[in-house]
Amino acid sequence: MLIFIGTNKILGPILKLMDQLIQKASFAGGCFWGVQQLFDKMPGVMLSRVGYMGGHKDNPTYEEVCSGNTGHAETLEITYDTNQISYGDLLDRFWTIHDPTTKDRQGPDAGSQYRSVIFYYTPEQKLEAEKSKTNLGNSGKFSNPVVTEIVSASTFWPAEDYHQKYNEKNGLTCHIG
Repeated sequence: MLIFIGTNKILGPILKLMDQLIQKASFAGGCFWGVQQLFDKMPGVMLSRVGYMGGHKDNPTYEEVCSGNTGHAETLEITYDTNQISYGDLLDRFWTIHDPTTKDRQGPDAGSQYRSVIFYYTPEQKLEAEKSKTNLGNSGKFSNPVVTEIVSASTFWPAEDYHQKYNEKNGLTCHIG
């Protein structure tokens, strides 16, 4: 039997460093199939899952979210390596893959589940998202105001397995980007 004395003194700083290098980001910008496909192409995105966030129903199904009664948005949760990609880079991609000036609609998809949302995990992400949104709004790129919500991340409910990497599994390409 091996006994490791001081393991917490060694592992603690290592785990803290890993938390700084590997972070999460979550975005809702319309149909999550295309959003996932476009973020997955970015170097530094280690893992992505589609699911539901921002509502009041625990463990919702796709059908329940589509009903518009759960309050959830179709959301992409990303795990990324900060050595390879910054949160700012992820925000830049987010702004280019959907229309942040339409409320509850992206292309042909309509309903609150398709709203534009940045879910932040840290105060730093919140500040960076707010600054990015303000800069985009002041850029003159859009004639209408940017209506993207910036809210604290809540429980992420993974979507059913058949939704994960849906476009990739079915040989589809997102019409955006």
